[in-house]
Amino acid sequence: MNKPILGSLGRNIQTLRMAKGLSLSQLAQDAGLAKSNLSRIEQGEGNPTLETIWRLAVQLNVPFGDLVASVESPLGENGVQVRLIDQGDGNPRVDVYWMSCAPNTIKQSEPHIAGTTETVTLISGKLLAGENSDLRYLDIGKAHTFAADVPHRYQTDDSWATLMMIITYAKQDVLL
Repeated sequence: MNKPILGSLGRNIQTLRMAKGLSLSQLAQDAGLAKSNLSRIEQGEGNPTLETIWRLAVQLNVPFGDLVASVESPLGENGVQVRLIDQGDGNPRVDVYWMSCAPNTIKQSEPHIAGTTETVTLISGKLLAGENSDLRYLDIGKAHTFAADVPHRYQTDDSWATLMMIITYAKQDVLL
């Protein structure tokens, strides 16, 4: 990630951490990171993986999109690129992403916030996706919805795969 992307990401994480009243040490411990690594990320100096960003979002109990909302270019690693396209502001919260996976890629994802689902629609290529215990082959133009609050994965064969990913978070109780 380049410096402006890291700076935006770091500011978003720090703002959300402080709004939740969490110390740097507490968030780092909860997310399984060294305090020094989290400090570097917040200062825009680290190089976090997508999984690290997801773990921070889960620990902050916010959608992944809240951390990457101001990042305009795709985030990527190990053959996977993800870009936030749009964020809803309703209840439940819905975020839409574009995702591209290189040939022979296995992207294992940790559980997201409780009650989260993902719906993926394959645009091109071939893809195996879903909960680890219930993986499905997708045909171009077909969608698959699965629980994302359990371990899940995306896997390509010898071709690139492009997909739209809709993440729907659990409906929140609204206090009047």
